[in-house]
Amino acid sequence: MAKVSSDQLGEESIGRLLIRQAVPASIGILVMSLNILVDTVFVGNWIGSIAIAAINVVLPVSFFIAALGMAIGIGGSSIISRALGADHPEKALKTFGNQITLTLLVTITMVVLGLYYADSLIPAFGGKGGIFEPAKIYYTIVLYGVPFLALCMMGNTVIRAEGKPKFAMIAMIIPSVGNLLMDYIFIYVFDWGMEGAAWATTGGYLLCFGYILYFFLSKNSELKIKFSDFGLHLPILKEIGSLGFVTLSRQAVTSITYLLMNNILFDLGGESMVAVYAIIGRTLMFALFPVFGVTQGFLPIAGYNYGARKYARVRESINTAITYAAIVATIVFIGLMIFPADITGWFLSDRADMSAAEIASNIFVLENTPSAMRWVFAATPIIAIQLIGAAYFQAVGKAIPALLLTLTRQGFFFIPLILILPNYLGELGVWLSFPIADTLSTIVTGYYLRNEVRTSLMGKETH
Repeated sequence: MAKVSSDQLGEESIGRLLIRQAVPASIGILVMSLNILVDTVFVGNWIGSIAIAAINVVLPVSFFIAALGMAIGIGGSSIISRALGADHPEKALKTFGNQITLTLLVTITMVVLGLYYADSLIPAFGGKGGIFEPAKIYYTIVLYGVPFLALCMMGNTVIRAEGKPKFAMIAMIIPSVGNLLMDYIFIYVFDWGMEGAAWATTGGYLLCFGYILYFFLSKNSELKIKFSDFGLHLPILKEIGSLGFVTLSRQAVTSITYLLMNNILFDLGGESMVAVYAIIGRTLMFALFPVFGVTQGFLPIAGYNYGARKYARVRESINTAITYAAIVATIVFIGLMIFPADITGWFLSDRADMSAAEIASNIFVLENTPSAMRWVFAATPIIAIQLIGAAYFQAVGKAIPALLLTLTRQGFFFIPLILILPNYLGELGVWLSFPIADTLSTIVTGYYLRNEVRTSLMGKETH
């Protein structure tokens, strides 16, 4: 097998390479985030703020199952990047086949369980009171499409590992645009309400799957697997599992965070307080898209060059990625500190036919979201160190430190903080937990990343 185009990951200048990798990733994440943002705006304006809260309740369950695909994708893609860097294409092909088989087996099993225990899971994640019925409608329909989403998330990371970021970008844009078009048709034109929102989301997953399937079957992909590659291979499964467990653990902790946040905020302020958190969560996904894009662009660069034993390039990629991510994070921070009320207003309806309860809920959300948003994003300028640091250990196949650093923010700091601070400070304690956890996890990650560079990446260059 000839050397693939991923060779550029080990030859092109790091700055140019990171831009080439990060810009398509950022655009893809931007469109996906805009999709989530606009989807929430449509739901809030055309259905109501309680519907926003209902979707927020469903997300951790569906995203956790989808994250199984992402975990398998990132774990396997780390292997693929290093295998290509070390010129071991057969291992890359076997890994990809195992990723497909494993994703199908795991996600279908989880969907069956998720549907069976729906009536227990929805209230556990905060779907109480008036939130339960719309949440169940959305949950049931969306869960049918989650295996396709999992395959898309797995496939997208493999496309990046091949050094094809533009195709990965398109794979993220297609379902987002499709979802928004279907939102308009199903919710606004057909007036299907929550069912329309759910079918639009599921339709977006199917469009994404169709494009990724096309990519791997076409000449654009150089990973042409054989039927035998689908057979599960224990050593590869162990490596995928150890590295993918990092991503899965992060999403599991995220789901637990949603569970705790929705329940804590429901107790503090009812459905409207859950809607406040839902708006902030959507803003978080959207606002940090360039930071996440830099992180996604950094992964294949670090993994390939580590596999090729080009340690000076790995060091340079770490420094460059942190610098780029910190710059864009600071710009995001400034915007959010200035315009939180305007951002909140986008999500709220001013329809003339709103009930008194809907009007009261909107007023509550508009009054409480801006100050909460400022606290949540207060430490944004420093998060680049934490994100790039944790991503480095995953990219180079060091599962244990990657796992620990990934869990540092939410697992070790944030969850204990939201369990303690609200008892003394009420809802302010919830919002203060965000910047405190960001600061502490950044300090810890920075310390371990600095030690790693000194001990593993200095004086070991191989040409």
